[in-house]
Amino acid sequence: MTRGNQRELARQKNLKKTQETLKGKRKEDSLSASQRKQRDSEIMQQKQKIIHKMACH
Repeated sequence: MTRGNQRELARQKNLKKTQETLKGKRKEDSLSASQRKQRDSEIMQQKQKIIHKMACH
């Protein structure tokens, strides 16, 4: 019987931890959706260039 309670408490703890992490990331970011999309796009392009260079050599 106590196992069910332990699972529920663990779920609640993980949910709270996840929510705090997401809130922290959003505050640090402080970018609009379009700015975030642009930044992510640039990062992905850089990664693709690196992969392409590695594949060619």
